[in-house]
Amino acid sequence: MSREPSLLDHRHILFTLRGSVPALLIRNPRGTNWGSFQDSLRDKLERGPEMSMEDEAGLRLAVHWIQQALFTAYEENCPLKPIKNGRKSLKWTSELESLRREVGRLFNRCRVDNKPCSWELYREAQRTYRKEVRKASKETWRTFCSSINDLPRSARLHRALSRDPKTRLGSLVAPTGEHMQSKGETLDLLLATHFPDSIVAEGVTCRCLPCHMCGLMGGCGDHYL
Repeated sequence: MSREPSLLDHRHILFTLRGSVPALLIRNPRGTNWGSFQDSLRDKLERGPEMSMEDEAGLRLAVHWIQQALFTAYEENCPLKPIKNGRKSLKWTSELESLRREVGRLFNRCRVDNKPCSWELYREAQRTYRKEVRKASKETWRTFCSSINDLPRSARLHRALSRDPKTRLGSLVAPTGEHMQSKGETLDLLLATHFPDSIVAEGVTCRCLPCHMCGLMGGCGDHYL
């Protein structure tokens, strides 16, 4: 059994595996030095053998030589790199470490005296620890979302959220603590948050937005300009 607090009413079964795990190496095309790639490819093609394009055998040889030149130039200018570990789910702090140690200490006391009062103290410390861990996870997620300031990272986050059918845009919360109940309310909140100085134009026909975007706001007669 693991001695690590599990945040549950039972302990985790721990398996210890000994051995070495080979590092997984990949090539990222975004890290390719394309200038050097062109020079390497040109050099390899210029040093190629004389090939006749008048028969099938010559064409096959030429295609094979070009393929090998492309592969070799790419591998030379896009080196293998180890895959980085994923982003941590939360930022571990000294407060969380202190709570974790306290939970472990109380659990060891319960195993020794086995008194109801000791188990109650342990469960209370466990609930506090669980609450703080969830709070730290939410804060880490908010910090990560706030740090997104470019389109590629935003697109990756959108793809990750779209995989979960339970995730909906209507789960936004207003400053008053009220949850948005419809797409229209959600869009109004987004506009008011990011464009606080916008005004409502009544009876204006929308010509700058596609029809499907207008439909999200309930029609073309009421837009923020």
